Amino acid sequence: ETTGFAHTADLSERGLLRAAEAASAVARRSKGRAGPVAAADLPPGPPPGSGGDADTRGTADEGDARHQPTSKEASLEILRRADEAARSTSDGIAQVQAGCGSSRRRIVVANSDGLLAGDDQWRTRFSVSCVAVGDTGLQTGFESAARTVGAELFEEVSVEELAERAARRALAKLAARPAPSGELPVVLAGGSGGILFHEACGHGLEADHIVKDASVYVGRVGEQVASPLVTLVDDGTVGTEWGTYAIDDEGRPAQRNVLIDKGILTDYLWDFLRARREGRGSSGNGRRESYQHLPMVRMTNTFLLAGEEDPDEIVAQTPRGVYVAKLGGGQVNTTTGDFVFGTSEAYLIEDGKITEPLRDANLIGNGPEVLRRVDAVATDFGMTPGTCGKDGQSVPVGCGQATLRLTGITIGGTAAA
Repeated sequence: ETTGFAHTADLSERGLLRAAEAASAVARRSKGRAGPVAAADLPPGPPPGSGGDADTRGTADEGDARHQPTSKEASLEILRRADEAARSTSDGIAQVQAGCGSSRRRIVVANSDGLLAGDDQWRTRFSVSCVAVGDTGLQTGFESAARTVGAELFEEVSVEELAERAARRALAKLAARPAPSGELPVVLAGGSGGILFHEACGHGLEADHIVKDASVYVGRVGEQVASPLVTLVDDGTVGTEWGTYAIDDEGRPAQRNVLIDKGILTDYLWDFLRARREGRGSSGNGRRESYQHLPMVRMTNTFLLAGEEDPDEIVAQTPRGVYVAKLGGGQVNTTTGDFVFGTSEAYLIEDGKITEPLRDANLIGNGPEVLRRVDAVATDFGMTPGTCGKDGQSVPVGCGQATLRLTGITIGGTAAA
């Protein structure tokens, strides 16, 4: 079975038929999944959204009543406050860069099976980056907040607190010592490590990797793949988190999908195309960057459920290890699960106490193995927003977890463990 895809901004009957013909032609001559074809030579049609009886799950007027974008004046004031808060932290803060903005995405999905659905999606984001200067050189710190709301985001979060946190992160790294090397227990702070499970585990549970036999989780539904303390969920319906929506880009309702339940692999993530081939329903995870992109299986808000332990006790019960307050970027091989992640903020744990800040503390491991090494999970659940890239497409996602401990993971530092 092959897939042909074409896109057009011409919503006239002629324009839509031409796009359908182009997609059909691509499918006929392609032996595999084809890239997009633009019907750019078609005459302009009516603007998107003109007419129609789609279930928009919140009409344009209702959307205006619920949310408002950040005005230019309000945005300037937000940025000024962030700048002042960061610089007031220390004279060592040499540069502050902040940004904020709102977007609105109104979609209508119609298909030849008779589906007609829509969504009105608002998103607002704030981010701040600080550069600190000291005897050891330059260091940076970053913080952000993002939700599926309008300007009311700034009634829910403190830009001053975020800016001060970014500044303190940069300043702490100035005094950081080289990270130890070797295998050590690692404690991930609440909300700090969700990206590790998103990248090292979540992508391997996406059905497109599964059907291509390109995942370590192929054929393992029903098996114990993680510690009994691990319940991994992907949920596109969580409040106003960054990966939340009413319907996916194939018109299927977002839903809560339990992928690993107390260590047992229960299911994968599905888009409509692959679910139909397997004779099952979509899990509401068919997403695309825009109408010019082919839908594919993507995560939404992916997180580990909280446990019952006190986060301070988890640290106190760790004689020596690394405390990660914020993870950085990383690389993952979805076929093997192997990964390397940097840290944006990390500290040494000595005698059950968080002590010196560390630099160049890279985490090196394997996704399935990490899941098995979770031996403590706390109650302080937290989420962080992010942008997930896959096959040239970027979509907003959320990642989260409570403070947890991994019994051992390789630290790629430069000092002796």
